[in-house]
Amino acid sequence: MKNALFRRKPIEDLLYQGDSKNHLKKTLSAFDLILLGVGAIVGTGIFILPGTVSALHSGPAIVFSFIIAAVVCALAGLCFSEFSSSIPVTGSAYTYGYIVFGEFIAWLIGWALLLEYGLAVASVANGWSSYLNALLSGFHIEIPKAISGPFNPTDGTYINIPAMFIIFLTAFLLTLGIRESTRINAIMVGIKIIVILLFIGVGVFYVQPANWEPFMPFGFKGVLSGAALVFFAYLGFDAVSSAAEEVKNPQRNMPIGIIGSLAICTILYVAVSLVLTGMVSYTKLNVSDPVSFAMQLVNQDWIAGIISLGAVVGMMTVILVMSYGGTRLLYAFGRDGLLPKSMAKLHDKFHTPVKNTWTFAVLVAICGGLVPLDKLAELVNLGTLLAFTMVSIGIIFLRKNKNLPSGGFKTPLYPVLPILSFILCIFLITQLSVHTWIACSIWFVIGVIVYFIYGRKHSEMN
Repeated sequence: MKNALFRRKPIEDLLYQGDSKNHLKKTLSAFDLILLGVGAIVGTGIFILPGTVSALHSGPAIVFSFIIAAVVCALAGLCFSEFSSSIPVTGSAYTYGYIVFGEFIAWLIGWALLLEYGLAVASVANGWSSYLNALLSGFHIEIPKAISGPFNPTDGTYINIPAMFIIFLTAFLLTLGIRESTRINAIMVGIKIIVILLFIGVGVFYVQPANWEPFMPFGFKGVLSGAALVFFAYLGFDAVSSAAEEVKNPQRNMPIGIIGSLAICTILYVAVSLVLTGMVSYTKLNVSDPVSFAMQLVNQDWIAGIISLGAVVGMMTVILVMSYGGTRLLYAFGRDGLLPKSMAKLHDKFHTPVKNTWTFAVLVAICGGLVPLDKLAELVNLGTLLAFTMVSIGIIFLRKNKNLPSGGFKTPLYPVLPILSFILCIFLITQLSVHTWIACSIWFVIGVIVYFIYGRKHSEMN
């Protein structure tokens, strides 16, 4: 029993799978990966979190919260880079866990990632719906309240139809193929970055240094709790590692894609946060659309309208890339037999896992349509941080494996950086609320039941 739970998949088997008939096409370059990363990372985090977190936790010192979260992500990103360049197979942290920790731990890591991808898509779709409503109201178009918000009868909302619509539209794009999806993603990322630079370029002329005083009103503890929350803003770079099987020259391109996208996004987050808290006192920023709100306060309504449009486009890229990560994870589960084989079946024409894409979309759309944004965000953080801790410590076990292909990216300052990444992820986990722990525990209990009822019996390792 114990041996069955912790049986590890040989690296040779995984690399051979990539050459089999049921494999994904290699079409992505380093630039495609950076755009995927920026597409996934810059969304809700830059359009919503700088306002709410600075108002309630960090004040103007939210820039330090973003930098601390970025450092944790960068360390984890270095570990992801080594894994994805050494083992260029889809499945991200789940596949890496299969090699170094064994099947049961790998399943739990994958189950945590499924929570991350699914709830990230649902929560961003929620935010997208809010910005869409704001944008349409500028044209005097109103979506009926009953169908434009999560289930909350006291507030008069029952289902969020726009959130469900964008999830299904994204699923349709993903069924066409990753090459086509990355082209659309590239266009949307370009629009998003232009809008962000427009905000920074115009907003910097309205900065009043007095708004930065006091810079750290909630103390360093506020900065740390802010870091645990804005960590949500960086989710997505790990979804880049899900693309490893579809990347040309993964040994070189995977590290460039992961670290490059993190660096670009950190610079954008810090710049937006500094300008935003300089334009408006942090005490006034607890609103659902702080970036547009700041522009309206300085009578730049036309810029506010463009920012709402940029947010609508920008959040679509997050939904696209996180949905991509979720579908590729289900593909890996199906290929390994831990979920039904239909999850790994590729469409004859598009060479994409169409069945699992729509399965993922339907389940996530139900969450996105019914559950409020604030209930989703913290759950996403815990699932991700747990996966990051396992990948970080997993590097030490990976280095002991003598069957690895030579070359590829190596995490610098080994073993100090992987251990430091592990400790920092554990620390951020301790900053999350008890309610988050309880909800995640229920999710993991469900995962354990699914594994013992189905996965263990049908595993390819049998």
